[in-house]
Amino acid sequence: MTEREIPSMCQHRPSCPSADSADRESARLVAHHPEQGWSLLCNGVVLFEDTGELLPDGQVIAPHRPLGAGRVVTAA
Repeated sequence: MTEREIPSMCQHRPSCPSADSADRESARLVAHHPEQGWSLLCNGVVLFEDTGELLPDGQVIAPHRPLGAGRVVTAA
């Protein structure tokens, strides 16, 4: 069985980063729904308000929000 190729939605020149590149979050917005907490990028990535992501192939990227400079986390 072969893996299905997902076509790129990006029509920009130069093209936006692909969904599997490290800078995928810099792709342009296609749809933005802040009231629901998500945005669709032109590379097919769904970007969530908590910085989590859903890639076009179904892979989930866990939230990766940096801690605030004033917050310190210590182990109990």
